[in-house]
Order: sequence, then C-alpha cells, then structure tokens
Amino acid sequence: MRTNTLKQKLAQGKTAFGAIVSGYSPETVELFGAMGYDFVFIDGEHGPMSVDQVENMVRAAESFGITPVARIPDHADTTILRFLDRGVQGIVIPHVNTAAQAEAIAKASRYYPDGHRGVGGARPGDYGVGVTREESSRWINANVLVIPMIEEVEAVRNLDAILRVPGIDMLHVAAGDLGQSMGYPRQEEVWHVMEEVVRKVRAAGKWVSVGGNAPNNPKQVAQFFKAGANACTISAAGLLRIAADDFRKQVLTPAQ
Repeated sequence: MRTNTLKQKLAQGKTAFGAIVSGYSPETVELFGAMGYDFVFIDGEHGPMSVDQVENMVRAAESFGITPVARIPDHADTTILRFLDRGVQGIVIPHVNTAAQAEAIAKASRYYPDGHRGVGGARPGDYGVGVTREESSRWINANVLVIPMIEEVEAVRNLDAILRVPGIDMLHVAAGDLGQSMGYPRQEEVWHVMEEVVRKVRAAGKWVSVGGNAPNNPKQVAQFFKAGANACTISAAGLLRIAADDFRKQVLTPAQ
C-alpha cells in the first residue's frame, strides 16, 4: 500500500506545489512528477474525464512519485467512494459551506471507526492481497487527505465551525468562485479574504492550500505562502499558455 507523500511533506512543514490537469493526459501527470511537483490536482469537477481515465492518471502519478489528488463533481457518498477507490490519495470537494456538509464528507471518506466509506477490495488496499481488512482500513484512513473547498461567502462565514469538524485535513480556498460569490469586487479584495482564510485555518492547526492562481502572478502566490499557506495549485494549461506565448514573443522580438 502506498504512503501519501504529500501528507508527509505537509506534516514536515514543507511547501507543496500542485499542477491542475483538467483533461485526460497521463503524460502531463508524469511530466510534473518528473519535474518534482508534489501533487497533481486531477480536475473531475470541470474536466471531462471518466473514472476509468482518472484511474489511469492515478497510475501515471504513482509511477512518477507524485501524489494523486482529485477534485470531485459533488458531495455524494457514491462519488467520493468511486474516486477514492481509483486510488486518489486526496479528494477536493467543491462548495462546502457548512460544518454539516464537511462532517458528511469526512465520514464518507474513511472506513470504520472514523467513517462509513463503502468496503471493497479495491486498488488502494492492494486488492486485499497480503493484508487484512483491518490493516488496510487503518492504513488508508491515515493516508487519505480530505480537502473541502472554501469558495463561497457562506463558507467563509462558517469557517470556524468547519474547522472544528474531525476528519478534515486541509482546506482549499480558491479565487474564482469566491470572487463570484462576493459579487466580483476588485481582485485585491478577493485576495485579502483569501489571506484571512489562510491565517484562520493555520491558527486552527489545519493545513490550507490556495487556488485560482494566475501563472503570470507568482508574487501573489508568494504572498499567500507568507500568510501561512502550505500549498498552492496552478493550472498546467495556464503554465503552457504563458510559456508558449513567451517563447513566441522572444523569437519575434528583435535583438537589442
């Protein structure tokens, strides 16, 4: 059974970088693993991948030593189960606005005695080969990362209660839907709220990651880390766009 190296790094106080991959592309997962990124953020909310394709992307992550994390499309127990049974070691759940929602997610993500995740002989437990059910359940419970998203004003208001929910390992605060929920104010106002969330989460002793970052604005990501963030996500496609555009501009710009 596999150790969640992202969870290990977070426990050691290390900064973690994750690449968002929004389409079926195992080779992109492998590339970011080869580059030394800490986790891949497989986007099953906005992306078109089937769970079969997610499983192949998980295999790519495993082969290149990068932790597979997936954002899932909804809160349903069955959705959580299907993604976790593919082998993802962390699940990011969108639009978690209340402690009750967070508690239900935490319970659905772990086996007894920490939850009620459906039992099956799936790949996270090595298909039950050479390990007892009690051993695999205990190992998987300890290695999974449960990561609700804070991306609406309601969630920010309920943050203290969400932070008290057992089984929530990390929170992910992201600029896109949060800004929409705030009525699209100036971007600086959204970043300010995100920094407040980061500080509050860290004060509660939990990990926090930041998303919705612009590839051409690394200074703001650095500011989030300065505020206490443990991890960030960045779009693989966004990084490709920036690099491709920069390459073309440099080729066409006459030497000075």
